Amino acid sequence: MTYSRLFLRTIKSFLHIKCEIIDTNSLKPLYGLVVLLAEAVFRENKLHDIAHMGIRAAIGVIFIIHGTGKFNPGFIGFLTGPLGLPAEMQIPIALAETIPGILLIIGILSRISSSLLSIIMLGAIFYVKGAASITGEGGIEYELILLASNLVIIVAGPGRISVAHAIKKLPRFLH
Repeated sequence: MTYSRLFLRTIKSFLHIKCEIIDTNSLKPLYGLVVLLAEAVFRENKLHDIAHMGIRAAIGVIFIIHGTGKFNPGFIGFLTGPLGLPAEMQIPIALAETIPGILLIIGILSRISSSLLSIIMLGAIFYVKGAASITGEGGIEYELILLASNLVIIVAGPGRISVAHAIKKLPRFLH
């Protein structure tokens, strides 16, 4: 085995890219030039799948807990008092957080669910908290983290550990 082939195997196993060796007569003084043709092959492994599932599960659980808490009759006082919304909005707001949270955990309609939760977080940031400050009293750092996490789910999708991945015929935009 030549040094160039040994080098190539080392690079392939370390960087997970496709490589080829091009030996030409004009380059013999360089002992067989190793040319790496990287095709930007992203090798998905189990850690990526676990990370996708983990972020979906964490965000889903957070929104299920917050959504089910809004079914409490005490939430009506918050809606009608400082927010000035009608009491009839309690159930739609609670369902708008609970159902997408469940769908995120299952891993179906993840992008649509995260889009809905992102809209809810924008409402929480600008309407409920008034976007006064990032930290401190009335801070929006928690809402910003939830918004950013939902945006990551929208971009990255549900991952391979999801019902959407198990159903092969489901269109990609519904993942």
